[in-house]
Amino acid sequence: MTDNTHTQMHSQIYDRWNASALPTLHEYIRIPNKSPVFDESWEANGYMDQAARMLCDWAQTADIEGMQLEVFKLPGRTPIIFAEIPDSNGVNNPTDPTVLLYGHYDKQPEFAGWREDLDPWVPHEEDGKLYGRGGADDGYAIFASLLSIEAMRQHGRPHPRCVMLIEGCEESGSFDLPAYVEAKKDRIGQAELVICLDAECGDYDRLWVTTSLRGMLPGVLRVKMMNEGQHSGAAGGVVPSTFRILRHLMERVEKAADGSLHEVLHAEIPEQAQEDANKMAQVLGTAFTDKYPWVEGAGPGDLDPSEHMLANAWKPSMETVGISGAPEVENAGNTLRPETVVKLVFRLPPTLEAEPAAAQIKEILETDPPYGAEVTFDLEHPQTGWRAPTEAPWLTRALQGASSRFFGREVMYMGTGGTIPFMNMLGDAYPNTQFFVTGVLGPNSNAHGPNEFLHIETARRLTCCVTHVLEAAWSEFAQR
Repeated sequence: MTDNTHTQMHSQIYDRWNASALPTLHEYIRIPNKSPVFDESWEANGYMDQAARMLCDWAQTADIEGMQLEVFKLPGRTPIIFAEIPDSNGVNNPTDPTVLLYGHYDKQPEFAGWREDLDPWVPHEEDGKLYGRGGADDGYAIFASLLSIEAMRQHGRPHPRCVMLIEGCEESGSFDLPAYVEAKKDRIGQAELVICLDAECGDYDRLWVTTSLRGMLPGVLRVKMMNEGQHSGAAGGVVPSTFRILRHLMERVEKAADGSLHEVLHAEIPEQAQEDANKMAQVLGTAFTDKYPWVEGAGPGDLDPSEHMLANAWKPSMETVGISGAPEVENAGNTLRPETVVKLVFRLPPTLEAEPAAAQIKEILETDPPYGAEVTFDLEHPQTGWRAPTEAPWLTRALQGASSRFFGREVMYMGTGGTIPFMNMLGDAYPNTQFFVTGVLGPNSNAHGPNEFLHIETARRLTCCVTHVLEAAWSEFAQR
């Protein structure tokens, strides 16, 4: 690619982001299409269909000759946006080497704690950031995917056959996705490169490539002692507290003193992961932990930054993300409550199989409950993590070239603490596939919490990086 062509493509991508993508993202943010786990009436409410149709309508405006685009819906499942894009010679043959571009458009719920002048469903641009739920996680992906291909077409740059799949169930564990992959497997074809635009970045100064994703084990733990509440004076000392029993049970899997988790939740950490963490520590230092909104005097503990990075990417963790069975403090009476219910989310090492681990944790929590309490741990779609295969030399060169050209710095590799279920599915289905997993979720972008924002400049640069990788893929595939 000549410098002049590169400059023209770069300019076009920026213009299209400003004139078309960002205004559409504003409207997308306004749609409260929460993922099915967070909205049981998602189908009746119609927000998911509205968001999918709106994004597809925008995609129709992309100047990509031969693109076959649709909103595809199986009964009772969240729709996907699916596109087949012929290679730059106009050939659309599923048996040819194909690039699969992936993202999702479903959203996390509102969450509390947004700035007083911000609202999760009202877009707001400020200091190069677009605030609002879903813009960064992961509404921008369809725009980055198609604007990169559009720019290549208009400037005569070669690219392979591409398939784009934007799902609507990722935040719920992608339980709808296997049915769609099966339904579209003949059209997906021979996916030899996956570009996933739903990951994190260590900072906004370079291209970050994700090499691993943790798995996830969510479940609801319920402890019940009575069928109705009792006066705490009359029952206290006789009826054991369900909260105390809950603490006892949780201690079986997580030590409160140091947060260490049961041995069944651990896996061996590869040497390469340690090397990547050491390089990250050299680049980011304490910025990796400083990015969190600590209260005065709080912090993560006295560990080397690389150890914090490994803890986030390769060690298990547990959080109590929801609590039921207790009134708000201002409404709390002197009542011994009949039950306590918590939702737990375990993050698992990338190589740990989630289903066996889930079964073991369920047994540990439910076996021999104190005082004969009624204890259940109901699992919710355990998801195995993912580890990238060894990167092919051509892809390494392409990623380094993309980062140098569009960010002016060396590419960096990182393990990520989150989960993208589709990556493990694809790794199993296409064991020889190469992966370029990246994203815009950098410091303070807060995808699942308050004040989520899209770092606009990073989204534009990342779109340019996709063009570089697609052209490199074309060159690689053409040699076969």
